Parts: sequence; structure tokens; C-alpha cells
Amino acid sequence: MSEKILVIDDEVTTVNLITMLLERKGFEVIKANNAEEGLRRAYRYQPDLVLLDIFMPDMDGWEVCRRLRDLSDVPIIFLTALDSVKDIVHGLEIGADDYVTKPFDHDELIARIRAHLRRAPRPQMSEELVFDNGDFRINFMNREVRVRSQICHLTPKEFNLLSVLVRNAGRVVPRSELVIEAWGEEYSDAIDSLKLYIHYLRQKIEVDAEQPEYILTSRGVGYRFASR
Repeated sequence: MSEKILVIDDEVTTVNLITMLLERKGFEVIKANNAEEGLRRAYRYQPDLVLLDIFMPDMDGWEVCRRLRDLSDVPIIFLTALDSVKDIVHGLEIGADDYVTKPFDHDELIARIRAHLRRAPRPQMSEELVFDNGDFRINFMNREVRVRSQICHLTPKEFNLLSVLVRNAGRVVPRSELVIEAWGEEYSDAIDSLKLYIHYLRQKIEVDAEQPEYILTSRGVGYRFASR
């Protein structure tokens, strides 16, 4: 089976060039033209390696790297025009495995990718995330949520909704994105139902659903899971 390489870069020309290069070498390429899409695809497809740009409009590569590291030990190679020693050191310190500057030599990039793939085990996203000093736990494999040591019995739609919020902990997830990521493209017109399901979730996981501590509302935008 071909190794999967996730390329996160907002420059379409660069992504297409890298895609042709990698596919000629037998890799499967997953493309993302912005940071948020890259994080979603990392969770969904569990790539074997990530090529990551730094300058992107919605979120910089530094933050993407940090978030990926919260989920996985997948090898991350920064591929960027920033070439100062300070930037290279910073990239490696926050969790990247390598740093390649643009313009890059094609053969060198392939060699670096193969070297990291040889050394890295098959990456797996975290099966469980823990917040609030252990009071909140969500296990994605068992689809189990425990709050203050008590199991919360969630419906599949509720669990999927909570999973997206937790995976994006600390970030406001717009309503349309939340619905599509949790329930699929076919539910894109179900935004009106979202408020009701958020209400159901709060009833099950919050101490006081009227004064939530975990699922917070960003009026006019969406919802945020408050990581503590």
C-alpha cells in the first residue's frame, strides 16, 4: 500500500507541483489548501507524513504543527520560504521532524521524506483525549465519554458533534463547518438543528446546562470546546 503524504499549503501551484513529484514516486497525496482543511484531513485520513507550509491566511504553520502534535506522532516536515536559523530552530522545537526551505531540490525532498518514513512507525491519532485534570475524557475508539468519572450516554450524532468540538478544542468552530464535519455533507442544510443538539449535549455533560463550562457559544459564529 502506498504511503499517504498530506500536503498543507495555500499556494495551489506549489501543491500541484509537489503532488506530481510525489505521485511519480509512488506516494498517495492528500491535498489541503488551508490550515483548517489540513487539520481535518489529518484526522480523517491519518497520513504517514505531513508537508507543511508556514505562511497561510487562516492559521500559520506553527499552530498547525502544535495541533498535529496533540493528536499524533506523524512525521512533520516544514516546507517553507522562511530560511533563517531562528525559524528553523523554532520549527524543530515545536515538534517538526525536519525543515526544508523553498525553492527545494526535488531529489533531496524525496530522500528526506523516505528517511523519515523508514524511521517512523505507522502514525495513529490519539484514541483518547483528557481535559480538566481528568474530569473529562473522550475515547474515540470506544466512542465513550466520561465526565467526573460518570459515563455519558450519547447518541451517535451527539458523539460525532462532540468529537469535532473536542478535536478543535480552544477554537470556535463555525456552525456550517461543525455540521458538515460531524454529520456529513448531506446535512449541510441542517444548521437549524444544531442548536437543539448542542442543548442535548449540554444536558448530558455540563453540571449546569444553563451555564456551560465545556461547550461555549460564540454568538453569530459557532461553538467552542473550552479546554482546561
